[in-house]
Amino acid sequence: MNRRTFLTGSLGAAWLAAAAGCTTTGPSSSANNTAARREIDAGVDEALSRLYRTVPGSYELIAKARGVLVFPDVVGAGFVIGAEYGRGALRAEGSTLGYFSTMGGSFGAQIGAQSRTIVYAFMTRTALDRFKRSSGWKVGADATVAVVKMGANGSVDTNTAINPIEAFVLTNAGLMAGVSLEGSKVSRLDL
Repeated sequence: MNRRTFLTGSLGAAWLAAAAGCTTTGPSSSANNTAARREIDAGVDEALSRLYRTVPGSYELIAKARGVLVFPDVVGAGFVIGAEYGRGALRAEGSTLGYFSTMGGSFGAQIGAQSRTIVYAFMTRTALDRFKRSSGWKVGADATVAVVKMGANGSVDTNTAINPIEAFVLTNAGLMAGVSLEGSKVSRLDL
């Protein structure tokens, strides 16, 4: 087989595979959505378990919340300009109410990539209802979010967590301190 025939055939096969993967109708789309929901739900379960294991007092705070929005794996990368993306689920009263994505950007001295878990706890019914009614939600513009800090005793003080929306940000090293979620955009996924 000559090189030209091989390249033409390879490019044609790659184009067909890409075109088949871009279809938005049919049974495979439904199966893909089901698989995506299962993957997100499994990630949310693991993220919450990890939060409860590693951050004393987090279980009690989440138990007081009206709803919780969990992004188990928000991946960010940057070289001067950075971006991050992750998918997650909103849960209330033990059931999943919907699936969402988060996106954010930054500018400044940065290089490399990282992964983190972000958990938003809606502490009031009003904050949860406002979020559920929104088509897109931006931290800082549409809602003020307080990042949870550890108390002097090494655990979350649920009595001082008085904001309508509290957030946990975890890395592999544990709870992040001094992090800002300002400008993060949350959008509903059609899954």
